Amino acid sequence: MRTRLLPLLIVLMAAVLLALGVPLAVSLAGAQQQKVVVDRIDDTARFAALAQFVTDSPNGTASAFENERLATLSSELDSYYKVYGIRAGVFYRSGRAMANAPAGWSPPKQGEVRDAFDEALLSRRSHDPRQVWPWQRGNLVVASPVIRDGDVVAVVVTDSPTGQMRSRTLNGWLVIGAGEFAAMLLAVGAALRLTGWVLKPVRVLDATTHDIATGRLKSRVAAAGGPPELRRLARSFNEMADNVEDVLEQQRAFVADASHQLRNPLAALLLRIELLSFELPEGNQEIASVQSEGKRLAQVLDDLLDLALAEHTEADLKITDIGELAAERVAAWSPTAEAKGVHLVGDCPPTTAWADPVALSSALDGVIDNAVKFTPEGRTVEVTVASNGDTSTVVVTDEGPGLTDEELARIGDRFWRSSRHQNIKGSGLGLSISRALLAAGGGSIAYDRHEPHGLKVTVAVPRVGPA
Repeated sequence: MRTRLLPLLIVLMAAVLLALGVPLAVSLAGAQQQKVVVDRIDDTARFAALAQFVTDSPNGTASAFENERLATLSSELDSYYKVYGIRAGVFYRSGRAMANAPAGWSPPKQGEVRDAFDEALLSRRSHDPRQVWPWQRGNLVVASPVIRDGDVVAVVVTDSPTGQMRSRTLNGWLVIGAGEFAAMLLAVGAALRLTGWVLKPVRVLDATTHDIATGRLKSRVAAAGGPPELRRLARSFNEMADNVEDVLEQQRAFVADASHQLRNPLAALLLRIELLSFELPEGNQEIASVQSEGKRLAQVLDDLLDLALAEHTEADLKITDIGELAAERVAAWSPTAEAKGVHLVGDCPPTTAWADPVALSSALDGVIDNAVKFTPEGRTVEVTVASNGDTSTVVVTDEGPGLTDEELARIGDRFWRSSRHQNIKGSGLGLSISRALLAAGGGSIAYDRHEPHGLKVTVAVPRVGPA
């Protein structure tokens, strides 16, 4: 969820920063150019004031006063060009130069300078020239009319290079870019903190849900920060988990109590049936059938009590030598297998894992008992211990009749037994008890076919300790 939420927040914040930064950059460029334009307008106004009293003599003669004015104007233009490198000139309406710097410079027939000259002839001063951007190398042209007695008699034109202006604009843009970058870093940090703050209760809730789903019913959502809605959800989840645990505890207690309470009346009933059998003829089939069903019912009650205890007891996890424990169970079940004519063999090299030795032993007893029970005389049951990195496994394979795909999907369900095996002693709870014992310690049990025939049961326990 964080990988989906974080890019969305970053994109939104980047869009906001761009929406603020781009107009600011455009405004900065416009301000820099406007500053230059105002300076050039002041300069052209000063030159226009000097040129206002210089007249264009028709016969080519001029007074000493007029020549002095013209010399002053020419001197100012030359100094202006030498100091600032800006081409400037005063031109009559015909385009002939009154004074210019550098010498010989005049407005071209067309282009930006000519457009500004023509606009000034209409008595309009340049005030909004085309924007020059940092990547452009154009000049900035400003023209002002020279007005005498209400008529435009000449035009002052300046053609300014824009290198310094573009450099200042670019430097300002770099400052804005650095600010945007710093703001973006700050925004990303804030987004990380925000998403972490919002999603922390979700991660805790997810981990707790996984713990409960894997059998650790005591897990609860710890108090954490986050939005009020998620904190309220965590409290509601804990209340729900408490209620579910109470219901399950009541069910376990009922099963355990019922199994325990039924054992005494059943034992008394079996004893009375035993006494009754002495009064009947020897070999009575009905009495034998009743005794068999009574013993089967007693076994079911014992298994129910074992299942209730297995689901209720918490695992005492410790580092255990799985190979040694499996070898002990093979040795313990060997006499039973030999009595039935089944070969029970084990390949149990030393390997360690985290497990409850008592629970794992009981689970292996159930699995091995099931394998020996369904393996025909003269066949083999093999117990193999292996390690594959994160888990250690105990694989029990038999050469019995095996199960179909539909039966493999149901094996391990409580009280379930294949219709082909109803005549074999058992309650259908052995593998359920094994699964409950393994789940309490983080282990698992899986079933598969054993080729060419038979069943393969894989008991897996983790090699990594609990968090």
